[in-house]
Amino acid sequence: MRYRLVIFDWDGTLMDSAARIVSCMQAAARDAEWGELSAESVRNIIGLGLPEAIAALCPGIDVERAERLRSRYAFHFVEGDTTPMRFFPGVEAGLVRLLGNADQRLAVATGKSRRGLDRVFRESGSGRWFHASRTADETRSKPHPLMLEELLAELGVDVGEAVMVGDTEYDLEMARALGMDRVAVTYGVHAPARLAASRPVFTAEAAPELFDWLHGA
Repeated sequence: MRYRLVIFDWDGTLMDSAARIVSCMQAAARDAEWGELSAESVRNIIGLGLPEAIAALCPGIDVERAERLRSRYAFHFVEGDTTPMRFFPGVEAGLVRLLGNADQRLAVATGKSRRGLDRVFRESGSGRWFHASRTADETRSKPHPLMLEELLAELGVDVGEAVMVGDTEYDLEMARALGMDRVAVTYGVHAPARLAASRPVFTAEAAPELFDWLHGA
């Protein structure tokens, strides 16, 4: 066990959900009469809180249209879109393996809303694996480090005993701001070169490789 606490991003790190996020955001922009958003531009903002993501995607958008886009995104993600979302291969087995050590703590730090994270916890049955979680609507959005600070305080873990695992520069820069170790996964949404700029202590190309390293193999 390399770290007492492992903090995971969700979308693009544990769950293969980028395609659904992209299609739902594109549909929401059309509904809000903003126009077409490229898949690349949407992939770039995955990991941010929804208000921050909309502001980055739609510079100058007014409050009313931003709210319309937000509500339509929520609709499409929950009800209107059936793009499959599954854990990346090896994730479920890897989490269970980590939890085989009684002292191991696992947490989630995500750009999702609390309602969204609780829904996916419930639907996937995965909530029982995590000792704590933070979402963007109950604290500051990434890359601000507040959600990590809150998780460390809640679980009573020193920053030197924790690591952040993520697929975006927002994840890694959030940890870097605290001096926390960070691990990059390249199977998510940001390119390896972009992740490397945040100086991760390890880079994994697949989930089994990630969990082997976290377990100390």
